[in-house]
Amino acid sequence: MTRVVVLDYGSGNVRSAVRALERVGAEVELTADPDAVLAADGLVVPGVGAFSAVMDGLRSVRGDMLVERRLAGGRPVLGICVGLQVMFTSGEENGRTAEGLGQWPGRVERLDAPVVPHMGWSPVRAPAGSVLFEGVGDERFYFVHSYAVLTDPGAALAGDNPLTPPLVTWADHGSPFVAAVENGALSATQFHPEKSGDAGAQLLRNWVASLG
Repeated sequence: MTRVVVLDYGSGNVRSAVRALERVGAEVELTADPDAVLAADGLVVPGVGAFSAVMDGLRSVRGDMLVERRLAGGRPVLGICVGLQVMFTSGEENGRTAEGLGQWPGRVERLDAPVVPHMGWSPVRAPAGSVLFEGVGDERFYFVHSYAVLTDPGAALAGDNPLTPPLVTWADHGSPFVAAVENGALSATQFHPEKSGDAGAQLLRNWVASLG
């Protein structure tokens, strides 16, 4: 059975992610034990609340180092909600800028919309070749957030970069924002797949299936 670790660093309400992964057939452990994190087939980095608080929590369990080590070895990682945001260079919140994990170029900033937070079900625009969205590219997913990445990380990596550019999925709330990114071993979603019904379950099933 595919073994997945949900990183336990103090982020709230991670039990729903654990249960959702179990329902799609993964053997799931909620832990920050470095050996378990590095040995698992897949690592999920959840995140709710403020960008800086999530980064502080990750650093408290050396999560930044563990994510880096997994990705350096081509070992899959999936970020969810603020778990997507911290994969970028920095996050701006309440006038303060915090440094992120820097796996992708870009800054997390407040949504440019008449109503914030963005809360509820929204459609997405998934690119061709997406593994996460296979079979569910036309579905709606559940979002709850006030901040997002508004620029294309693929554009910043273009040019002479020999690496394959990331596959970026977009959604709209006032203006377009990054809803998901797939980039080699690292994938992440701004929405909550564990709260997105059948579509979210299929997305998690697609990710777990890719770990084998």
